[in-house]
Amino acid sequence: MSTEHGAATAVHAPGTTAVPTVTDLAVTGMTCAACVSRVEKRLARLEGVTATVNLATNSARVSHPGSVTVEELVGVVEAAGYGAAVLRDEPEPADGPGADRAELLRVALVAAGALPVLALSMVPAWQFAGWQWLCFVLAVPVATWGAWPFHARMIQGLRHATATMDTLVSLGVTASLGWSTYALLWGGAGGSDYRMSFSLMPMLHEGTHVYLEGAVSVPLAVLAGRLLEGRARRATGRALTALAGLTVAEATVRDAAGERTVPLQQLRVGQEFMVRPGEPVATDGTVVEGVSAVDLSLITGESEPVEVGPRAKVVGGAVNAGGLLLVRATAVGTDTRLARIARMVTDAQTDKARAQRLADAVAGVFVPAVLTIAVVVLGFWLGAGADAQSAVTACVAVLVVACPCALGLATPTALLAATGRGARMGVLVGGARALESLQKVDTVVLDKTGTLTTGRMTVADVTVRPGGIGEQEVLRLAGAVEHGSEHPLGRALSARARADQDEPLPPVTDFHATAGSGVSGLVEGHRVSVGTPERRLTGTLAQAVAAAERAAHTSVQVTVDGTAEAVVEIGDVLRPDAYRAVDHLRRLGVHPVLASGDRPGPVRAVAEHLDITQVHAQRSPADKAELVARLRDEGHRVAFIGDGVNDAAALARADLGIALGDGTAAAAAAADITLVRTDLHAVADAVLLARRTLTTIRANLTWAFAYNVVTLPLAATGWLDPMPAAVAMSVSSLLVVTNSLRLRSWSPSGQERATGERRRPRRLA
Repeated sequence: MSTEHGAATAVHAPGTTAVPTVTDLAVTGMTCAACVSRVEKRLARLEGVTATVNLATNSARVSHPGSVTVEELVGVVEAAGYGAAVLRDEPEPADGPGADRAELLRVALVAAGALPVLALSMVPAWQFAGWQWLCFVLAVPVATWGAWPFHARMIQGLRHATATMDTLVSLGVTASLGWSTYALLWGGAGGSDYRMSFSLMPMLHEGTHVYLEGAVSVPLAVLAGRLLEGRARRATGRALTALAGLTVAEATVRDAAGERTVPLQQLRVGQEFMVRPGEPVATDGTVVEGVSAVDLSLITGESEPVEVGPRAKVVGGAVNAGGLLLVRATAVGTDTRLARIARMVTDAQTDKARAQRLADAVAGVFVPAVLTIAVVVLGFWLGAGADAQSAVTACVAVLVVACPCALGLATPTALLAATGRGARMGVLVGGARALESLQKVDTVVLDKTGTLTTGRMTVADVTVRPGGIGEQEVLRLAGAVEHGSEHPLGRALSARARADQDEPLPPVTDFHATAGSGVSGLVEGHRVSVGTPERRLTGTLAQAVAAAERAAHTSVQVTVDGTAEAVVEIGDVLRPDAYRAVDHLRRLGVHPVLASGDRPGPVRAVAEHLDITQVHAQRSPADKAELVARLRDEGHRVAFIGDGVNDAAALARADLGIALGDGTAAAAAAADITLVRTDLHAVADAVLLARRTLTTIRANLTWAFAYNVVTLPLAATGWLDPMPAAVAMSVSSLLVVTNSLRLRSWSPSGQERATGERRRPRRLA
């Protein structure tokens, strides 16, 4: 049951299972992985509710029974100390340009007050009589107004008995300013002759030390880091913005009343609309009139424009690069391919990798553990006889250096970048679990018709009589006779003839059609017949008929003025890139298996051409699903690639289902990955993208964990000053986001895409 991002009450018959409702919420106030863990746990306390919260998009995807209303979900999030609202638009990775400007202004004002304090504190030669009081006057507004977002969120957290990254920052700033105030007023640091040496390691400090540089550097570093981090996160999530930009607001409809412009929302299936040169196609449809080329690069990743004419399918968002088109709408709104692409990208960005789920679980107890460590460190140093200054320094450093932010950003930012890059490459990934499965796949089961082959009748080969009129003339004359034919063989022959000719095909007169035999007519004074091959054929023409039979193709004879001039082989031919794509998968360590419902002859021909040794012909949809299950039982990690309704069961049964974007909606719905572009190399590119993304996620998480493992002991033992601790904390998050950003420009290298010898596709024989 689907609802419009809201709660729904479903009525079910006795004994049936309630279908959960999925609601997307925009969550505000989250700053680290501890926040993510807290929101997920609070929502999970409701019966039947599960939630996936994404720090990078500030959103939560909640699955809940109809008995749980959206208002209850929002109330639970708000009770946890965060803001929540129903997400009616696509999730965004940040709060928007207005919030960005406000953050930039706060950072600028904080920097104006903090930089003089840092300069005087770090360069003893610049210190003058009363310098510390000037620093104090500048530090107070920075540590109060400048750091107010942290203080406010800490207070809010205390009201709800929670602690987050902001709690640590607020306590660190407060402790630094508090100690400095004590030192100035009662600790002997307020005299006019006071000078302070500087060292990044507090164990080397001499005399009374004021930590005004810590009180200002912590909010400056964290605010600046979050500003840069937010911009970087927005950069990783621009895929949806780019997809939204492909749509148009209006469409020019043509009907009996003439032409008129209507809002896109009012366009209905079956209506005809105009697409002028340079305009995007308003929605998915079929060309009724006109011939043009459409640019699908922003949708499929294919750079070459695609020629379209009457009866050709066009996709909403494709740009008309040529002539005027009249298109009949076949899908509108959420049913279009562009909408499905956007939905898959959104779904993928809400998912989490297995490693990230572990990181979020750790982050859930991380902040309370850091607070405990800080108190223990303070007590230990005081109990060990150290002066209060050293004890407070170690305690503040522990509070400041702790960073669960990087843990929370490790997977979401990489997924945002990878799914966006995949969408631009024509590979739609269903989420982190799909990437994890794709990386581990060792066997791929391939459907034949429509997957490895074109799925439509095409001229596979033309064999002409030696010394005859030649291939081009044969096709021109035969195509003229078949022009306008509704028979699949005739359409294939006519399409090939039109594609090979620069001029229109000549007219035909005295046309005759004989059922079961063929057609004939006069073309430029020649009697041309196209039909079933005669039994008395000899030589190369007879051999061509035999070759077509072996390949399970149909052969037709072209006769001109009573002489058999050629045999044309027509059938479902291999995609041009099929061999190289399968060979590339084999080189990546993925074993290909061919499974088809077709007869053994054509299936064996395809397998022979592609060097596939494991072949299964005449397999029903249930047989394909059973084959996938058997391979999995044998210990293989299986991916299934298909395009039809009959492939849906196998796609769903496999460890990973991969559907071709030009296939059926049922196949796409059952798949984990959809290939929007028709180039089969997209399969290998998807494998490489998955491997690179998982490598990036592991590197992010390794850095996030290693950072805390190294810096917390240094801070606790007094070897890390609060100022470098603040910088290190901000840099750790920036490194994670920057590492993820590299995926936005990733492309398979020449070595990765090398497929060895380039074999020219040949006809199946």
